[in-house]
This record gives sequence, C-alpha cells and structure tokens, in this order.
Amino acid sequence: MTILEKVTALLGEGAVLEAGTDRVPRVAPGSPDAIALLLGTAHQEGWRVRIEGAGTWLQSDAPADLALTTRRLDRIPAIEPSDLTATAEAGIGLDQLRQQLADRGAWLAIDPPGLAGRTLGSVVSTATAGPLRHGFGPIKDHLLGVTFVTGDGRMVQSGGRVMKNVAGYDLTRLQAGGFGAFGVIVLVHLRLRTLPRADVTYVLEGAREDLTQVGEDIAAAGLTPAALELVSPALARRERWVLAVRLAGSPALVAADEAGLGAASGGGRFAPLRAEEAHAFWMRLAEGFAVRPVTFRIGGVPTASDELLDLLQHQLGDEWISASPAAGAIRWTGDASVDRLQRLRRTLAGLEVPLTLERAPWALRGAVGHFGAYREGVGPLVAGLRRTFDPGGALVVATEGT
Repeated sequence: MTILEKVTALLGEGAVLEAGTDRVPRVAPGSPDAIALLLGTAHQEGWRVRIEGAGTWLQSDAPADLALTTRRLDRIPAIEPSDLTATAEAGIGLDQLRQQLADRGAWLAIDPPGLAGRTLGSVVSTATAGPLRHGFGPIKDHLLGVTFVTGDGRMVQSGGRVMKNVAGYDLTRLQAGGFGAFGVIVLVHLRLRTLPRADVTYVLEGAREDLTQVGEDIAAAGLTPAALELVSPALARRERWVLAVRLAGSPALVAADEAGLGAASGGGRFAPLRAEEAHAFWMRLAEGFAVRPVTFRIGGVPTASDELLDLLQHQLGDEWISASPAAGAIRWTGDASVDRLQRLRRTLAGLEVPLTLERAPWALRGAVGHFGAYREGVGPLVAGLRRTFDPGGALVVATEGT
C-alpha cells in the first residue's frame, strides 16, 4: 500500500486533500485524536511529516512524505467572558476567533504579522507577536495552556485545567515559539481581556534617532500605550520614519495617556488617526511582513535598540523594518542570502542577542534554522528536547540549521 492508501484507510477519504505543487500528499485530520493516530502511525512507519496551518505564513515547501494541515481543527469549545478565558482548536482562523470573542465583549490582545488568514496554532507555534506586545506581552503571556501531540503520537496537556508536564519542562512556553519542533499544537487555552471601549492611534514622523528617543521618553513618563512602534518609511508608506502610539482601554485611561503624550514627545506633535485610518495603518504593517521572502525578529535590551537598528542597516538595510524601542523587539523583512543571515546571527551572538528566523523558503530555513544557538550549550538542549518529544524524527522542522 502507498502512504496515501494507508492514510485513507486510517482516517477516511474526507481527511485526504489534493496534493500541493510538490505532489506531497496532504491530510487534514478532523480531531486531535485523529492527529495522534496519524503521527503514531508515521512514527511506526518512518514517515517524515511537515505541519501546515492555513499555509499563509510559512511556505509549504519542506521536503516530507506527508503534509499535515490543522485547518479542520476550527472549533471553539469554550468562551468564558466572565472569567476572561477561552479554549480554541489550533486550526481556527485568528480573524474568526477574534470576531467571536468580540461578539461576547472579549479581546485576545495579539496582532501578529501576516494577520489575515493565519491560524491560532501558527501564531502560537511561531510566537510571532506584533506591536501589541508592548502593552500586553509576548504570545506566551496570553496562554493558559496548550494541548499538543508529540511526534510519536502521544497526547500531552499542559496548563489549563489539566497539567501533565514531562520531565519538569514548562510545556506551554516550550510550544510557544517552538515552530512545531516539539509536537503539533491541537488545542489552546487562552487568557483574554475585556474589549477596549476606547482605542485610538497617534503618529509622529521624523528622523529615526529622534523618534527612538521620543519612544524612550514615553516609556519613562509612565504612560501605558497598548503599542509603541517605530516603523520605516516604506512599511509605513510615509515620507519619513513613523512612531505610532496606540492607546486602548477605558476612556478615562486613554484620556489620561493622551494628555501625557504631548509632554513626552520632545516638542513633536503627534497626529491622531481616524478609526478607519488607524485600522488600515496597523493592517498594512501586519501584511507587510508576509509578502517578502524572509522575515526575522531579534530581541535585545531596550537601551540597545538604536545600535541594533544601525547594525541591521549596515548588514542588510533598513527599508522594511519595525521596532518596539521600549521592549527591545525588532522585526525585519526583505531578501537575504544564507551567508548574510549566518553572518548577522554570529554578530548578534557575540552580543547575546537572539535572531529568530520567522519565515523563509525551505532552502534558507534548513541552512540557517529558525532560532539557532546564540549561547553556548543551547544546541544540545534543543537536540535533547527533540529526542524527548519526537524520538523518531517524524516532524520536519528546521531548528538550528545545517
């Protein structure tokens, strides 16, 4: 029997989709148990499996015997507005989830790049937080727990109502940003917030160095913006660099921050955006990181943001870039070769600054790796975790590259 015939016998014809352009069989299991059954069989048969969400963020080009998509895991078992919690399957579209939460007055305060069309599991597994990271923290801060399936078909629950940690690992944090290297996320337990009653955006244009200082002054003034993002002219579609400040929360809190914004702007004059302009601005920023071949993020200390931006400008250019100066987070997109990315990662390693390759063609992902080692001893740790959660090496993921 062929692999496709075996999968059809295992899960039924409804789980088999049309193969992609690389002719790799594609399977969409309809439940977490079906994914566990499939991966258990893959482990026994020695199949190599790549994981796909909706296929809108990472290219579906990794070499594999089988492509597993989570798109049929699109249910929301529970939304508890009074507790500000929800449980959703990993294949649900983020837009759909956010709309259903909003209908109940709840808000999942994440705005990842490539927002349109992405699944919840994709966002969690890649930990691609957007500008709202400034006010509400990275992806892991929005998780109460995850349920995932290991590479050999074991179902593991972490956080939420059930805790089954393995060997003392914080499994929820391990899965957030693991790129599927340690298992396939099937269910996510979420921490929510109340839908903000006021949500406004202000922008200030100027030289990059001046705006970086303004961002630091805003943070030092004790203001609490939901987002504080420095955006390059090309990404912002403006003449100069833009510092965008998003204020979201109760009307009283937003009004207080608005009053303090001018005082912290160093003489600059922030311009308010109309609601539709603000929506378009943040959506363009999110979409801008999903259209170019390579996207990566780096994370340093906030006081080093200017130096890191100078480094990126020198090594790769700064045409398509955004940064959260107060958080020390920077995201770059464009075109880059293996040699340039490896050289940049080595330079950053000397500063103990991690570079996470978020998206790229497989040839580049395989050579560079998603997160690589920026400190001595990280490589053996990752390899040990891979053996724990994928002992047969069934999952095709580029962790540290070649």
